[in-house]
Amino acid sequence: MPTRSLRLLLAIGCIAATLNARAATPPSTQPFPLWEKDVPGALGTADKDIPTLTPFVPADKKECRTAIVICPGGGYGGLAGHEGAGYAGYLTKQGITCFVLKYRLGSGGYRHPVMLQDAARALRLVRSRAAEYDIDPAKIGIMGSSAGGHLASTLLTHFDAGKPGDPDPVEQVSSRPDFGILCYAVISMQDGLTHGGSRKNLLGDNPDPALVDLLSNEKQVTSQTPPCFIWHTWEDGTVKVENSLAFAQALRANKVPFDLHIYQKSGHGIGLSSGKNGVAPGDVHPWAKDLLFWFQQNGWLATTEAAK
Repeated sequence: MPTRSLRLLLAIGCIAATLNARAATPPSTQPFPLWEKDVPGALGTADKDIPTLTPFVPADKKECRTAIVICPGGGYGGLAGHEGAGYAGYLTKQGITCFVLKYRLGSGGYRHPVMLQDAARALRLVRSRAAEYDIDPAKIGIMGSSAGGHLASTLLTHFDAGKPGDPDPVEQVSSRPDFGILCYAVISMQDGLTHGGSRKNLLGDNPDPALVDLLSNEKQVTSQTPPCFIWHTWEDGTVKVENSLAFAQALRANKVPFDLHIYQKSGHGIGLSSGKNGVAPGDVHPWAKDLLFWFQQNGWLATTEAAK
């Protein structure tokens, strides 16, 4: 029969084991909705009407507590997997926690400001759950490609500090990203510069000129815009390189730090390009390594180890 002291020690051991097991339980990697109840502005309850985040958690965080919300491209009419889960697979190998956003689309009947609403909610939600995913709430960025880059640049220039007193505690959290990553992004809605399909899906056939200006994000940069990593290719025949140049020029005018990379070769939508566009199988396009260097310079990546 165990003594009282031994029983107490056994009880303490069981409690400690339970707490350790809970602490060791990894956070969920299953997609979760941006809103638990009714989705604001939803046109229905089908899958296309329910925006979600899918977490990608590093097996080894490498002391890195940075996180990124990733907005895949697709002309506001679809979501390109290689610009979502594809990027997340690479970045988690560097210890970065990623959340791929499934935002509502023009092809599903949605128009601005629904897409921005989804992106802002995603940033707030990740920041509100920072402790759960062991990330630094001051090291959460947004990344987007093509039309997803437009959405990212929209949040980079249209964020808010949170809504004090809102009954939903998530809405009280800031939607400001700490940095942005723009990959061959649509930046402008202006004629002659924009991508026509993206503008139509976002704003409709005959948008108000004031709305066109509001969503031409090169016109919305301020000194409070977060620092950005921007890349494009000279050969891109779908989204003009001038989009990235205009955004970089606006950042420069407002004294916002940025890295700008214009590569000569390859067209639109190239992603990581493993085994394509002159990139060896298993390797990544140089932009991805340049991004890690930028992260290291800014303290968003703990390791200095070269990565593929």
